[in-house]
Amino acid sequence: MNLSTSSLLFRKTHQILRHRFRRQQFLIRSLCGYNIQTGIGKMQQIQCMDRPIVDADAENVLRRITPTFDLRRHKGQAGKIAVIGGCREYTGAPYFAAISALKIGADLSHVFCTKDAATVIKSYSPELIVHPVLEESYSVRDDEKAGVLDKVLAEVTKWLGRFDCLVVGPGLGRDPFLLECVSEIMRRARQSNVPIVVDGDGLFLVTNNLDLVKGYSLAVLTPNVNEYKRLIEQVLECEVKDEDASEQLLSLAKKIGGATILRKGSSDLISDGKTVSVVSVHGSPRRCGGQGDILSGSVAVFSSWARQQMISSEEDYNKRPANPLVLGCIAASVLLRKAATLAFDKKKRSTITGDIIECLGESLEGICPARTLG
Repeated sequence: MNLSTSSLLFRKTHQILRHRFRRQQFLIRSLCGYNIQTGIGKMQQIQCMDRPIVDADAENVLRRITPTFDLRRHKGQAGKIAVIGGCREYTGAPYFAAISALKIGADLSHVFCTKDAATVIKSYSPELIVHPVLEESYSVRDDEKAGVLDKVLAEVTKWLGRFDCLVVGPGLGRDPFLLECVSEIMRRARQSNVPIVVDGDGLFLVTNNLDLVKGYSLAVLTPNVNEYKRLIEQVLECEVKDEDASEQLLSLAKKIGGATILRKGSSDLISDGKTVSVVSVHGSPRRCGGQGDILSGSVAVFSSWARQQMISSEEDYNKRPANPLVLGCIAASVLLRKAATLAFDKKKRSTITGDIIECLGESLEGICPARTLG
């Protein structure tokens, strides 16, 4: 090979490498998560081209927002969570969400469900506070519905101000009257500025009535593959584009206007319409039902802790760069994945949702050991 040929080959190789480097830089900037002044750094966990970006930052987010134990605190200050869901057919989902909140460290966990579901959910655990106040169409005559709706709202509303977060949807079902009641509960929650995590059949409700969450910055949607597909079709009027997932998620969040979206998948993508964060820590290959319910309860707790921490900070809350709901989603995502992995290591094919719930505490301790202040 003569000198001129070698020089030409060198220049071409240099151009290719420079072009690849620029593409990598662009992807990193496009997918970059929040940057926190306290030193958490980038919360981006992805495989970018052939250069991996480590998942350690997601664990740092979890450490940053998980409170230390303080002997001066009283019951309720570590979180009061309420789950709106549970009907005749579905009693496991609201239990999974509510008990997961307690296992992570919330002090109190309530479930507002139908009367048929209440006794069953109570039997799962005495730790949960169960309110049998919701009604389905089969149990209410048409001429009674207005009065029953008023009673349901009165019962739930008197509790709303006590909660740090609502989880709406686990085991809710799709009964028309029940969904009407829950729609009004969500409107009351918005009026009271109570954060709302929407999952399961709550996403069916929201997809068909976007005004429930549109423009509400304290809402989190946690769709799975099919739920996300329906959201994309309804809001953006197009098909899901996996090859351009982060940009499409960003567009969806912007269109809804303020709500945070956690798109569940092999990697969890999180966006509030401003940035996209990705959590790609390995989870369990065992895809037993109920893991989404664990996630929704976890998001409620971690988001509450992040909000409490930022509100109590001396810095101006409105000037801080990080969205506490995004932080809560990142922390919940990495913890569930760690717990699912641990459960699978122990149980393999026999792993069920309850096994993962039992590993939440151990996984949290492994990432963020408990510390107590005097």
